[in-house]
Amino acid sequence: MKTIRIMIGFMMLAQAVGLMAQQVGNIRGIVTDRASGQALAYVSVTILNSNPAVGAVTDSAGYFRINDLPVGRYDIRSSYLGYEPVVFREMMVTSGKEAFLEVSMQENVRQLGEVTILPRTNKEVPLNQMAMAGARMLSVEEASRYAGGFDDPARLVTAFAGVLGSMNSNGIAIRGNSPQFLQWRIEGAEVPNPTHFSDITGVGGGILTALSSQVLGNSDFFTGAFPAEYGNALSGVFDMQLRSGNNQQYEHTAQIGTLGVEFASEGPFQKGKQASYLFNYRYSSMALAGSLLPDLTGDAAGMRYQDLSFKVNLPTKRAGTFSLWGIGIIDHYLQSVPKDTLEWLNSFEGYGDFKQTKATGGIGHKISLNNSYFKSALVASFTQNRLLMDQTYSDWTSLRVTDMRSTNWNISFDSYFNKKFSAAHTNRTGINATGLFYNIDYNMSPDVNIYPPGSMNNYAKGSGRSLLLSAFSQSSIRLNNRLSGNIGLHGMYFFLNKKWVVEPRVGIKWQASQEHSFGLAYGEHSRRENLDYYFVEAPQPGGGLVNKNLDFAKAHHFVFAYDWSISEYIHLKVEPYYQYLYHIPVAKDSLLSLINYRDFYMMLPLVNSGKGENYGIDFTLERYLHRGYYYLFTASLFKSRYMGGDGVWRNTRLDRTYLLNALAGKEWKIGKQKQNMLSLSLRFSFQGGERYIPLDEEASKASQSLVYDTSQAYAARFSPDFISHFTAAYKINKKSISHEFSLKVINVTGNEEFDSYYYDYRADKPVKYMSAIVLPNISYKIEF
Repeated sequence: MKTIRIMIGFMMLAQAVGLMAQQVGNIRGIVTDRASGQALAYVSVTILNSNPAVGAVTDSAGYFRINDLPVGRYDIRSSYLGYEPVVFREMMVTSGKEAFLEVSMQENVRQLGEVTILPRTNKEVPLNQMAMAGARMLSVEEASRYAGGFDDPARLVTAFAGVLGSMNSNGIAIRGNSPQFLQWRIEGAEVPNPTHFSDITGVGGGILTALSSQVLGNSDFFTGAFPAEYGNALSGVFDMQLRSGNNQQYEHTAQIGTLGVEFASEGPFQKGKQASYLFNYRYSSMALAGSLLPDLTGDAAGMRYQDLSFKVNLPTKRAGTFSLWGIGIIDHYLQSVPKDTLEWLNSFEGYGDFKQTKATGGIGHKISLNNSYFKSALVASFTQNRLLMDQTYSDWTSLRVTDMRSTNWNISFDSYFNKKFSAAHTNRTGINATGLFYNIDYNMSPDVNIYPPGSMNNYAKGSGRSLLLSAFSQSSIRLNNRLSGNIGLHGMYFFLNKKWVVEPRVGIKWQASQEHSFGLAYGEHSRRENLDYYFVEAPQPGGGLVNKNLDFAKAHHFVFAYDWSISEYIHLKVEPYYQYLYHIPVAKDSLLSLINYRDFYMMLPLVNSGKGENYGIDFTLERYLHRGYYYLFTASLFKSRYMGGDGVWRNTRLDRTYLLNALAGKEWKIGKQKQNMLSLSLRFSFQGGERYIPLDEEASKASQSLVYDTSQAYAARFSPDFISHFTAAYKINKKSISHEFSLKVINVTGNEEFDSYYYDYRADKPVKYMSAIVLPNISYKIEF
């Protein structure tokens, strides 16, 4: 009821702004050749279904501009002789900020008697032309519009087929794989997990991505059998791009809400020049949301975080385009001890203090030549973590049980050369060198959840460094306008233990008709582990580094894709897949495998004898936004198994059998001139329960500690999860300015998720702890 009252008040406030004259906005952009990156002049860019016709023609540098469009959404078509036409769907034009389009067009491979292919819709194909299957383009606008997106691309992709989401973490688990098997990339370079509180909620996850939708551009998300330029990943790749700032006029955005404040600005360094800047700063505190809704936000009320992201774009006349970009993160989580001991979950209470600092930045350069270009980047990443935990007792004395500190540096250089030999053949070849540095000091009691916990032991202390080299080459070959393919190799060499791998990749796509296409892709993929895993020392003195010779974890991916354009606005995609994982690090003679591992640290000796397999089928039915409404239905049926160090095959922790998502939204134009926009979006997710290792309750009571029944590991599962999200927004357009009131809620129904077991010494029994986090954000945003 409280949410309903908030929503009613929100709507009344928005309506009180009143009526205005019709407002207009602008669309501008650039059109390039999809294979070579060269700008295309004299391309016709038109607004579909406009009467009279509205459009523009690109200039010699490929740029176009369409001014004074009434605010609203538009479909935009680009057409050029000798190229396949492209349609961009759902472009939003507002009065507060110009819309910018980056259009890439594919040259026809002329064949006599071929039927003209329908225009390519931007949402149906990834940005990377080498991908034949297992890939989707992520629109940054969707992260703001879709319920559950929460302006976070990591949470948005959990609406996609085959992707498992969680309320307590934004970790991305693809097709039964661990979230840590995903690779994050920014501006073409691999980077550490760019999320707030990364890995502390479970390795590979976090709370919210540090990249705001204000700076993020359209990006690619890969779920399997990805092209040869991507290495060091087992499950998928999130290849994110930062957009460039407006180089023609200054634009600013400010937002305030229950989760914090945000400010963004962009514009030219000098009017009339091409150089531009863009930055965004956010400060968030769960304290206000926690005070308003303490029973909903739960433990999240102790979180504070802030981030800064920026990009500077510097085109030159002859030396190409330089860019400077960066992301900075400061996180702090404080778990205080309740003053009233009756609120304690146990005879003792835990105190926690976690601080995380991250910084990633790069210098990029791209220079175009005749039908080709060089692209290079020098990137540095820094991560520092500190975790302190105490046990506090009823007499208010305390005992430190955890003191963990770590610092990591990564410095990488990436460069590739992209050459379009003809309309039928494009090659991309590149190299990467990554220097890895770390310093850790891990001190922890044997079991922080029992009493007494025992004295802290030092499990790992020291520093290390190494170098990873990789190279790739891949070619895209188009036999005609209907049949295309790619072939490539990716290789890696790890200097620490002299391990190397060469991975083949291949894919083919057949456009059987204007409405139907088929794709098939195969890839071998591998990844190294976190650097500190290799420097775990044996517990006995002089035991040495027990994990130094760990090999790459590896996987074979097979993906088949069927696409059906049911109509101009409705699209169906079906993807069966099979993945075989091998050389997975496991603990010898144990069920432990990195496939199920959740902790952000490693203190055990490992061997590469583990295996795994994932197979299933993904369905996606999507209606693009047309006539004011849209929907996205996805379903996944799958099986995920693994073999641990004991040689026994079991279900994986994330073997949930099924994932179902239903997302729908509606937009209404409101106002005398229909210049304002009311939008609603609702998403429901229903997924099989997570599998777990049950407790041996009798043995636990006898020892007054947690004793697990490993003979039944991952055979049972928790109840299915039913999760819902809601987004409502009202945008008001005035001259050169727009206002937006919004309400975004994650986990509206308060679905509970398993957190952990603990032993309740007051009740003298083991207890299962479930948590339900609801994240509400009521906000006001102004763009000017």
